[in-house]
Amino acid sequence: VEATGMNACPCAQGLVRESSRERLEAAGFDGEEIDRILELVPLATHNQRGRGTLYVGTQDAVNAEQLVQIVESSMSAPVYGLLKRPDELHIVEQAHAHARFVEDSVRLALHGTLETYALDDADFLFSRQLNFETIHDHDVIAERFGTVGELRAELEDGQPLARHTELGDWLSA
Repeated sequence: VEATGMNACPCAQGLVRESSRERLEAAGFDGEEIDRILELVPLATHNQRGRGTLYVGTQDAVNAEQLVQIVESSMSAPVYGLLKRPDELHIVEQAHAHARFVEDSVRLALHGTLETYALDDADFLFSRQLNFETIHDHDVIAERFGTVGELRAELEDGQPLARHTELGDWLSA
């Protein structure tokens, strides 16, 4: 399946957070007040429209609509063809409250798939996230693939494996 959404950049948002903290300190706010303000007010960042892809190789039945929901929820917020202004506010605030890198979206899509389906360790997963940059002259992409057993182990201990099974190898096995 493939789905679109948007990601808010956590890197630029972190820079805005520190700059805002310095400005608030200079204006005389104390540490607790600053923390409370930064907790309440959405912090600016640049947004990226994203396209997430998820392949599930298994003999078991999977629901395409459920897979689309997994991909959409792996991004900061959904995108829509038409929004009223209050809805636009909601989507922007949601995205900025859930800032994500492309690799975060890939991990979340894999994690969501593994939580939703009781896949066999020999089954295959492929997750890819392509974000179309707004302030850089390049786009960003991340992907992860391998058998469910390989990816489960990687997600559990946080350490990437040296080599994953590729789709062609899995199909020919």
